Amino acid sequence: MGEIILPRRMFLWCMAVIYLAAFVSLYVQIPGLYGNEGLLPARWQLRYSGKPLLDQLLSSPTLLWLGPRLGLDTHTAMELLCLIGAVLSLAATLVEGLRDSIVFFCLWALYISMYQVGQVFLYFQWDNLLLETGFLCILVAPLTLIRGSRGVREHDRVTFWLIRWLLFRLMFASGVVKLTSRCPTWWGLTALTYHYETQCIPTPLAWFAHQLPVWWQKLSVVGTFVVEIAVPFLFFSPLRRLRLGAFYLQVLLQVLIILSGNYNFFNLLTLALCLSLLDDQHVYFWLRKAYKTSDQNNNSKLWPRLCYLLELSVWALMIHGTIILFDLQPTKDGITSRTAFTYHHFNQFLKTVTIPSVWIGVLSLTWEMVRSMFRCACVSGFLKRFWGTVQWTLLAAASASMFAVSLVPFTYIEYDSHARLWPGVRQAYESVDRYQLVNSYGLFRRMTGVGGRPEVVIEGSYDGVEWTEIEFMYKPGNLSASPPVVTPHQPRLDWQMWFAALGPHTQAPWFTSLMYKLLQGKRDVIELIQTDVSQYPFHRQPPAYLRAHRYRYWFTEPKADGSYPQRWWRRVYDEEFYPIVHLGNAFLENMLTQYGLKDKSPPRRLSNTAVAQAVRWVRSQVRGVPPPTLIWTLIACSATFCLFRGLQGRNKGTGKNSLAPDADAIVGDHTKNMSDSCEKSDEPQAEEEEEEEEEEKHNGANSEDEAEGNESEEKDTVSDEDQEEEEEEMEKEDIPEKKKF
Repeated sequence: MGEIILPRRMFLWCMAVIYLAAFVSLYVQIPGLYGNEGLLPARWQLRYSGKPLLDQLLSSPTLLWLGPRLGLDTHTAMELLCLIGAVLSLAATLVEGLRDSIVFFCLWALYISMYQVGQVFLYFQWDNLLLETGFLCILVAPLTLIRGSRGVREHDRVTFWLIRWLLFRLMFASGVVKLTSRCPTWWGLTALTYHYETQCIPTPLAWFAHQLPVWWQKLSVVGTFVVEIAVPFLFFSPLRRLRLGAFYLQVLLQVLIILSGNYNFFNLLTLALCLSLLDDQHVYFWLRKAYKTSDQNNNSKLWPRLCYLLELSVWALMIHGTIILFDLQPTKDGITSRTAFTYHHFNQFLKTVTIPSVWIGVLSLTWEMVRSMFRCACVSGFLKRFWGTVQWTLLAAASASMFAVSLVPFTYIEYDSHARLWPGVRQAYESVDRYQLVNSYGLFRRMTGVGGRPEVVIEGSYDGVEWTEIEFMYKPGNLSASPPVVTPHQPRLDWQMWFAALGPHTQAPWFTSLMYKLLQGKRDVIELIQTDVSQYPFHRQPPAYLRAHRYRYWFTEPKADGSYPQRWWRRVYDEEFYPIVHLGNAFLENMLTQYGLKDKSPPRRLSNTAVAQAVRWVRSQVRGVPPPTLIWTLIACSATFCLFRGLQGRNKGTGKNSLAPDADAIVGDHTKNMSDSCEKSDEPQAEEEEEEEEEEKHNGANSEDEAEGNESEEKDTVSDEDQEEEEEEMEKEDIPEKKKF
């Protein structure tokens, strides 16, 4: 695999954007979810027992313990932490120097602080994935704030490899659990005939995808199994084109999911993980720029031909295996398919590949560690070599530890393999489990809503006779309302309403709190349902009575003449979900007492510190703004700003301010230094540094001239005066600084 300078920088930029979306999305929902008058007040999760701060942090790792020391209540402290996280991630998006290990550690600490008190509304797999990926960013990102250098580090390939391993675990486990769950829709290849209309918050394109013929839906399930189970093994292929093919297949799957469903930042985060499969050469291919490699063995044509034949053999074997395993047969109407293997066969397959996949990871990580160690040994200068070796030792040990601990949740997919793990690894996993450093994954384990999408509809009344439905902004309710597009925002109440509809209300204690808060007319909770409170049917006066019924929803079908219907949904009544309640109702009071939702503490006084007032002022400025609009405005402005800086840097010929910086000089100098330093003998320190500085200046100027020469073949030639000005600027900028670690 070639250099990974640009993919690593792209990944860190994407992570800053994803953190921004996650913090802003959570911030706008804090008052209704966790405020003093919210559904599940966060202060209930923090018991101030007078213990030392360190003991409190060890029992529950959250920065909210610092709230009382700042004169802030838990609600205000949560908003403050979210605002700090949003500002930090926005700054990291705009300034490359802030995509730093320290900044990413702060972002991770802030998000896990929210997670610790988030309760059911933050217990999603994408929150776990963000925490795990965010922690890996601490190892991947450079220490620019302390050392002031964003140059190439010899151990970058080792730490960046952990991102690829996480992507493998995520995709492979997501494909395996669909079959180990024994869900008949996945085994019958009919899951997608239900998925589009039964997913939590579908998009308008989901309606059209639902109308596709059954044979295509079943073929899509086959493709999903191939992409999620077979293709991830190509992530560790030594053949570059196989990894690139795996990259594009993963991107295709994630883009299709984004187009048909609203899964907040999850798919964007998965796309960011896919960048670990790229190298600088392919990024330059996207940019239509020439890439200079250090490969000197270009005379032999036998090896490229052998690689090409091997790649064709791998793809042919995968296609042939798919045809056999799913009995693909062409017909007049399409392609028929069925599962041609049994659960026993698949279970044997898992037992066969789980441990070998672990060893594949061990060999791949070992190879990257050895290569990086060799590169450290080839660095010229004793002090630089020594400092690089120290960095390699520390980060290689950290990477090996993270890999070992991740084997515990990874082997959950197969019991026998999990039982064979070394007990010391399990103990290490248990010691860090509270920090969400590694997690188990498995999305869409079972397909719900086979008999129709269950949906809870809340109704309110002033007199108990005439009832009015309370419509949510995002989840299905109004039959004529178009499905929304809210990515990357996650309306967490709407998501939990989807889960609540799958069972009785006793499985969702928070629902009783929702009914109680609506009867009280709490504005913060109402804004979770309608950001524009005037759209809430009882905004003038709270309802006297509330009830909830469960309906079955289906997408409508096109008319016989091929025209589209006026409604997106159709529904039938199912059953009562929650009985009629009012304030003081015995049933409601019993439920509140049973679930501990009745707040018996005295009313909380608002903090009047300057920080608290500033936090409340920010809240007043964003109140009433739709969260997707707010998030996309920040992302669009950030991306536009980075684009303008990149274009400005490109026009100046420096490329320092671009989102994907021009690394011609960095890569060229780095590889040249590696090859030259291995041939040099150990000379006195002062003479070696002087010769190296002169050589670097010479090579840096030549590399820029060569890069300009390559671009001139495709574009207009650069004038001699411009070239002289650029060479003068390069001499002033001290090119050897790029070679620092």
